[in-house]
Amino acid sequence: MVLAQSAAADIIGSVGTKFKFMGPNDKIVVEVFLDEDLPGVACYLSRAKTGGISGAVGVAEDTSDADIECTQIGPITLPEDIRSGKRNGEEVFKKRTSLLFKTLQVVRFYDAPRNVLVYLTYSDRIIEGSPKNSVTVVAIAPWQTPTPAPTAPQSAK
Repeated sequence: MVLAQSAAADIIGSVGTKFKFMGPNDKIVVEVFLDEDLPGVACYLSRAKTGGISGAVGVAEDTSDADIECTQIGPITLPEDIRSGKRNGEEVFKKRTSLLFKTLQVVRFYDAPRNVLVYLTYSDRIIEGSPKNSVTVVAIAPWQTPTPAPTAPQSAK
């Protein structure tokens, strides 16, 4: 399996979930990233982010709670190695969720009989994995670029 360079995510927003006297509050962060190999797909992740002093300095371990939803935002052209299943299980996003041992990952599969892309997010640790995971499906549909609305002719004065 060939690993692609993981995509970067943009933060859409966050909500506080637990007040901390020192440092930032615990929160849920919503991020979006594009599948770099299939730019017609955008994936939205919601994940837990630990606050407090340890969170502020980057040594806190975030919980494994995460959810994902992906959608088609443009035309999708599948390269042959994705269409053939050779790149099933390819990592398309990865984010460290602790100082050393834990990451949140998103991998992509192609389900050819149903012509859909399947994105799975899960958390892993070097010593033990996490059963917490989430999956979303993007049905590949023909994409039409909207035609611009006609403009009214200008009247001469």
